[in-house]
Amino acid sequence: MKRGINICLLGVLATLLFCFGHCPKWTATDKRGFKLIKNEGGQTLGYAPTSGVQILTIDGFAFKDLNKNGKLDIYEDWRLPVDVRAKDLASKMSIEQIAGLMLYSAHQAIAAMGGGQFSGTYNNKPFSESGALASDLSDQQKTFLTKDNLRHVLITSVQSPAIAAQWNNNAQALVEGIGLGIPANNSSDPRHGSDAYAEYNAGSGGKISMWPGSLGIAASFDPQLMKQFGQIAATEYRALGIATALSPQIDLATEPRWSRFDGTMGEDPNLTTDMARAYVDGFQTSTGSSMIAGGWGYKSVNAMVKHWPGGGPEEGGRDAHFGYGAYAVYPGNNLKDHLKPFTEGAFKLEGATKIASAVMPYYTISFNQDKVNGENVGNSYNKYLITDLLRGKYGYDGVVCTDWMITKDTKAIDLFQGKCWGVEKLTEVERHFKAIEAGIDQFGGNNEMGPVIEAYKMGVSKYGEEHMRKRLETSAVRLLRNIFRVGLFENPYLDVAETVKTVGNPEFMKAGYDAQLRSIVMLKNQKKTLPLQKQLKVYIPKKYIPGGRNWFGVETTEKWEDAIKPELANRYFQVVETPEKADIALVFIDSPKGGVGYSSADVKQNGNGYVPISLQYEPYKATFARKISVGGGSPLESFTNRSFKDKTSVASNSNDMKTVNETKAKMGNKPVIVIVKVSNPMVFSEIEKSASAILIHFGVQNQAILDVLTGSSEPSGLLPFQMPVNMKTVEEQFEDVPRDMKCYVDTEKNVYDFAFGLNWKGVIKDKRVIKYKR
Repeated sequence: MKRGINICLLGVLATLLFCFGHCPKWTATDKRGFKLIKNEGGQTLGYAPTSGVQILTIDGFAFKDLNKNGKLDIYEDWRLPVDVRAKDLASKMSIEQIAGLMLYSAHQAIAAMGGGQFSGTYNNKPFSESGALASDLSDQQKTFLTKDNLRHVLITSVQSPAIAAQWNNNAQALVEGIGLGIPANNSSDPRHGSDAYAEYNAGSGGKISMWPGSLGIAASFDPQLMKQFGQIAATEYRALGIATALSPQIDLATEPRWSRFDGTMGEDPNLTTDMARAYVDGFQTSTGSSMIAGGWGYKSVNAMVKHWPGGGPEEGGRDAHFGYGAYAVYPGNNLKDHLKPFTEGAFKLEGATKIASAVMPYYTISFNQDKVNGENVGNSYNKYLITDLLRGKYGYDGVVCTDWMITKDTKAIDLFQGKCWGVEKLTEVERHFKAIEAGIDQFGGNNEMGPVIEAYKMGVSKYGEEHMRKRLETSAVRLLRNIFRVGLFENPYLDVAETVKTVGNPEFMKAGYDAQLRSIVMLKNQKKTLPLQKQLKVYIPKKYIPGGRNWFGVETTEKWEDAIKPELANRYFQVVETPEKADIALVFIDSPKGGVGYSSADVKQNGNGYVPISLQYEPYKATFARKISVGGGSPLESFTNRSFKDKTSVASNSNDMKTVNETKAKMGNKPVIVIVKVSNPMVFSEIEKSASAILIHFGVQNQAILDVLTGSSEPSGLLPFQMPVNMKTVEEQFEDVPRDMKCYVDTEKNVYDFAFGLNWKGVIKDKRVIKYKR
């Protein structure tokens, strides 16, 4: 009997020894459309049975056989460092596969729109006629994922979080079964803005948490709030299948007329630097069980900081999405301040990821900033700015991705088409090659690999095949690194139910709403008009919405509408129809919409097309503008001087000024409170005297404004930029120099300067002001 027991024990021992090296240390679970495998003490894997991927068991652990060769390749081994895996995979890729990896798709809506610039089809039919699900891939998406090897997708609007998650799973299952099994790295522009008319309820969620814009968060002067936003936004992004943020926009807003001013973090180099660092740390850092290595993991989102070397100093405020705004100028010789948010902020993180994983140069020609070759070409084509300065001097080895459509042609200076500034005479293929020579890794808005392959062939003719292969592999490693370290190779799939629970949950909604409250700035509070008692009789005039045309050429008609939902206002006040019946008036307006700086009407009158951008409501004549522009010259124009001196412009919403002043006249001595949604600095002299109190914001829910007006929340925001006294100081300031305007002084003797703001007690003079108003 002892002999039998011994034999039994020997058998158990043998089994244990065998299992030590061979028995699985993982368990599998079926999910909707994919399988989930949990490795004991290792990474969790997700794969779609439809992709044909098999699971290999090595040393008891599970691995995905992505290239289906029946063995564990280096890049498939999640135990190895990211760089080792990325280099192995890059070496296995064909030139066609690398070319596809170097593409970033045009804007993709889920489901695809039926018409317009970014439309798509399903079985050659518009979505509404196709019978397809909103989460299905469009014909165009299938094409660029399979035929063009594209793996970076820019997602815009989605019907719901659940649909976004299922679309992600469908896309990942498709690419997992192709070639080397490289997953899709989906991305997004900022998507956490506030809907003014939405209502906040502490016990309910929403489609996604709503926050003020980055300029509004900057108005808190609290980098920790920006970091909190980054952490929450990253969690929601990953739940939507988004692993790269095409943000933050850390351009220094030193030119007050620029149309993208409100997407920045203000004009101060120190505040913007701290905010940029906090934003990237919040987005990129994973902790605890979600971390894979070095701060990266399943809660991480790659941050693509933009726009190198700073898109803020646009001459005259004209934007470089159009040829008329191609030039960034430096009359103050101050490039250094514009680099600081990158070099001292995004590239010197406090968190373990250490540095922003990607950079996007702007469309602009940074005029006369090339200190080696003297080239005045778009930033992505400039070897000095990309290779010598960014990669050389500052040692940046992350991804550099062009802004969208820089290699495409354009037919006119004022059309929303290609943005090939400075290289208009090159072919599309030559532009790709020049950008690669400059040091670019990726082409934004390009769905087709053909031009990249042709550019590679040009390089082979010039440098030889070995050189060009090595050059493209270098870019491939950078791009793959960002996919590996956020865990997409292991598990790119989403549990749709978890997505629904995560995105816009009550905790995240509350954090966003609290940030909105903190972003509101009080500029004036004459005789302690605020806070107001609830249930006062309030007159709220309608708001004028000017007509016009957006960047994509879509026309809108002018209209008058309720400034705020009456049912919301009635929760706080008794809304009355006329000023005579009111105790107070609330006037909601926008900062002046002073145009884009170019007018086809001026061309028809034999002008050069260039007109002033105004920051005031009244008609403005540019008496003090420079006679000769700093930048100029384009094959699309026959002249180089883009001056608009002595020309006139009128704000499209001048009715806002009229509404304020007419309301004051009707109210007599009764208080008029003005609430301004601010997109740019503005000249307050036209309306300030008519206001007993002034609140400004940068995109919040109207409910947040009412909570501040009635004292439920005390205003604490500070101006992250200056408010000019007049347009003369705007014309005389330098586009590249911060805080160089003469500021407006109101009837209360308060100066609307950087870091100014009021609370109920008066002018705020706390540690934030002391730190940043140096």
